[in-house]
Parts: sequence; structure tokens; C-alpha cells
Amino acid sequence: MIATLTGRLASKHPGGVVIDVQGVGYDVLIPLSTYYHLPEPEQPVSLAIYTHVREDALQLFGFRTTREKDAFLLLLSVSGIGPKLALNVISTLSVDDLAAAIRDDDYKVLASVSGIGKKSAGRLALELKDKIEKLAVATDHKSVKPEAVSNRLADDALSALTNLGYRAADVKDLVNEILARDGQPRLQDLIREALKELAK
Repeated sequence: MIATLTGRLASKHPGGVVIDVQGVGYDVLIPLSTYYHLPEPEQPVSLAIYTHVREDALQLFGFRTTREKDAFLLLLSVSGIGPKLALNVISTLSVDDLAAAIRDDDYKVLASVSGIGKKSAGRLALELKDKIEKLAVATDHKSVKPEAVSNRLADDALSALTNLGYRAADVKDLVNEILARDGQPRLQDLIREALKELAK
């Protein structure tokens, strides 16, 4: 199994990356929290990897920190939660927010994730309450660079939201409204604000 990948960042988008390791390109699915901290293409990059093996495919999921990967693995331990839904959770909620929501039985926060309903939220809180505390203390916070161009910012936000299960037609106007109101927010803040509005 592949546990880590270190190489050249060949390409990136909000849902995934291609990492070139000695001439071999690895297609890796990533959460938004990892995407925000990626270097520019052609720069070196290293990700913690979860290898998901199915009968018909092998998928790689990459994370900036082992803490994110640990949260992802905890989510996979919940019945009914597969890798892509677990990735949606990590993309929508920070590890700290996830830990707090589970600890406090905050089903509304958990259900704000696309694909998580009230029953799934309750199951998450029930099955992970005794396990989540080891993730509750943040160990690293890094600043996120703002995007320079509104069009690129909007495109990245739309791509991220569609990867989370929303239709582009449903979120395009909302993204533009937030940009018009807030100017040049960070991509992370733009997506979080859009998710808050969509959850109402």
C-alpha cells in the first residue's frame, strides 16, 4: 500500500492532483483543506496517502497532514460512510469543527455536508464520540494565500462546490453574489460562506 507520495506537483484542481514521482504520474483525490495549501505546479509536494482498493479500481486519497488523514480514517470506520463521502466531510469541515460537532452532538453542522442527512449525522456522532477526542487539539495552522483574480477565484469555488455534489447552475449566482459583497475573500472563506448559505 502507498502511505506517502513525494514528488513534483504536475497539476492541481480543487478535487485532486497529479503528482509526478520519477516520471510516474499519480492521480490523487484531495479535500479542499489540502488544496488550499498546495504549492504552484512544478513545485515539490508531499502528501499522506490512503490507498483504497476495490475490485475494479485502486484510488489514492491525499492529505496535507496526518491529522487530516486520521480524521478521514475515523470517518471510514462509520457504517455507511465511504471514501468519497468522508472526503466531502473533510472538505466541508475543518478537523477542529468536525471534532467539536461530534463532541457536542451538533447534527446541524454535520448535516451541512453534502451527502450527510440527519440519520447519518446522528450515526457519526454516536460512533465517533469516544474516538474523536484525539483529533480535538489543533496541531498546525498555516495562512492561506488569497487568489488574485476574481474569475479564477469564482471558477475554483464553482469547481470545489460541484465536486461536493452541488450543481453549477445552483451555485454560480451565489458565488458571484458573495464576491460582489466581500470583494476578494480567500478561496477557503468563499467556499465556506457559500456552504453556509446553501445550508440555510
